[in-house]
Amino acid sequence: MLSAGDFRKGVTIDIDGQIFTVVDFQHVKPGKGAAFVRTRLKNIVTGAVVERTFNPTEKVEEAIIERKDMQYLYNDGNLYYFMDTETYEQIPLNHSKVEEAMKFLKENMKATIKFYKGEAFSVEPPTFVELEVIETDPGFKGDTATGGSKPAKVETGAVIQVPLFVNIGDIIKIDTRTSEYLERV
Repeated sequence: MLSAGDFRKGVTIDIDGQIFTVVDFQHVKPGKGAAFVRTRLKNIVTGAVVERTFNPTEKVEEAIIERKDMQYLYNDGNLYYFMDTETYEQIPLNHSKVEEAMKFLKENMKATIKFYKGEAFSVEPPTFVELEVIETDPGFKGDTATGGSKPAKVETGAVIQVPLFVNIGDIIKIDTRTSEYLERV
């Protein structure tokens, strides 16, 4: 058990069977009345952000999130298969759990799977990935002076903004946290 007075950013807690991560917290001591802790909590399954206040002595259960690096193998309809590289155990995950990560994952790439009480709930792609551009408007000589950008579709189907000099067939490095182009490889 964890008291609300001990909250820190990134702490994962269980409130009424739902798992939240502390996004922001503030200890408030008004001139009159008791102190309290004002928090912003993000539901790790739905992504919804809620604000809630706690008494500093209020106890909540700390949720232990297990992270495991696994290799993405293939998808079969609505199921995506990942393999534990140590035990070779394969687990299928529904599209709803992998939706965001699949924009940047291709077969045989490693990903981080998050588990709570043995149940996988989320997939994180690697922070940086290198993918091939399969569709974009052609660039013209001299375009780089304006510093503009254009949309480009990469081999996984994600569309990101790239500089005008990037062409079809180029391999580009992408930051998966922000979906931003970093460089040509």
